Amino acid sequence: MTDLPAPLSLWIDTAPAPERGSGPPPGWADVVVLGAGIAGLTTAVLLARAGKSVLVLEAGRVASGVSGHTTAKVSAQHGLKYAELEARHGADAAKTYAGAQSAAMEWIASETGIDCAFTRAPSYVYTTQPETVDKLKKEADAATKAGLPAAYVKDVELDVPALGAVRVAGQAHFHPRRWLLGLAAEVERAGGTVLEHTRALSLDLRGRVVRTSQGDVEADDLVVATHYPVFDRGVYFARLDPVRDLVVAGPAVGNASLDGMYLDADTHHSVRAYTADGTPIVVAGGEHYRVGAESHVERRYERLAAWAGEHAGLHRVTHRWSAHDLSTLDGLPYAGRYLPASLPLWVATGFGQWGMTGGTAAGQVVAARILGEEHPAAALFDPNRFDARSVLSLAEDAFEVGRHLVGDHVSVLQQGRSLGQVRPGQGAVVRVGAELVAAYRAENGDLHTVEAHCTHLGCLVAFNDAEHTWDCPCHGSRFGTDGSVVQGPAVRPLRRHPR
Repeated sequence: MTDLPAPLSLWIDTAPAPERGSGPPPGWADVVVLGAGIAGLTTAVLLARAGKSVLVLEAGRVASGVSGHTTAKVSAQHGLKYAELEARHGADAAKTYAGAQSAAMEWIASETGIDCAFTRAPSYVYTTQPETVDKLKKEADAATKAGLPAAYVKDVELDVPALGAVRVAGQAHFHPRRWLLGLAAEVERAGGTVLEHTRALSLDLRGRVVRTSQGDVEADDLVVATHYPVFDRGVYFARLDPVRDLVVAGPAVGNASLDGMYLDADTHHSVRAYTADGTPIVVAGGEHYRVGAESHVERRYERLAAWAGEHAGLHRVTHRWSAHDLSTLDGLPYAGRYLPASLPLWVATGFGQWGMTGGTAAGQVVAARILGEEHPAAALFDPNRFDARSVLSLAEDAFEVGRHLVGDHVSVLQQGRSLGQVRPGQGAVVRVGAELVAAYRAENGDLHTVEAHCTHLGCLVAFNDAEHTWDCPCHGSRFGTDGSVVQGPAVRPLRRHPR
């Protein structure tokens, strides 16, 4: 199964969206929310319904970013999560985390006015490796203690040689873009405003003003829900680990639909079902890698498609896309005040590959705090918490960034490639005179050259051969071949390079 289509999310392809337009934002709002993904729109809906004047600013289109590129499992089972939480943070923390994720799932279920194909399904984390069986048994115990309907079982429906699994009943999956478009409509119905094609560029905290590509706006409170926080206050770029997961989807062999959702505890291959116009669809994810650290992404797609064909009943690939995920230093989301000081700046990020419930829970926490209400997970998700073991993770991240800052330059100089060696459909960082240039040659032979240093903190970008983007291995910024920003934390494009 190697004949793969051009990258396109199934969710974006099957849910057309209204064009909301951009234009200058209003000069003031009670709350400005940056980012129309699941965390931002959840926050906006709750605040608008509470009577706040809310303005949502989206750099691209609603539901076209990270939230529109997931496998869209709505589950409180997050891999082997609860044994780790219990060991690191205590049993009460694990219970609070489970409660927040379950409450987020039930809130989604309660919004019956949004037609998003919300479907209940059991969730499984399984293993084919003997050495992982005991971990699964411990996870089942920890998840049960945390309040989830979990059990250790030996059989799964998936065609894999599973030795055991943790099963959690009553979980769900949905169509994420339809859900997000519904949330955006709810914001507007409650009196809020959603503007697209409006990128936040900088922030004047003293004046409570955010400067955007369409003009300035002042707010009493500002929520940064841009997936990767776009402002470098708080050193979030060093506290988040960016990875990408690949996803393939297509019709099931013999129209045989899967009943549950499945995740391999060891390889992290993930499977769920979806039904499109009566046709059962297989949605399979996996092959994750750190952003910018892998140039041969196309090979990973091929491996994932082959695995899904062999084990998950994928007949052929009609859609493929990739998900951008951020993990925090201690495995818990950041949702609350952006900085320790009592400032009207809030953040929601770091959902660790479980953004459907994680982003919803984070939005609920931030909204509650802005409204001056209690939320049981507020202290656990506090972005300014301190965990001694996180210091080691921070040091490891600094080492990784330093390695790329030095090693990638050396590697490019050693390769010594020239512009003439860049073939159609390929990209490479090459030396042009005294400068390093990111060069991409289109299939028609046209050459596109931009500066090779990420506009965030200056790391060298790397070419992604599946999506034809320039990806930064340090903090996960991504750019188009024309230099435009695809994903932050960068907010400025790569400068075009005259040849």
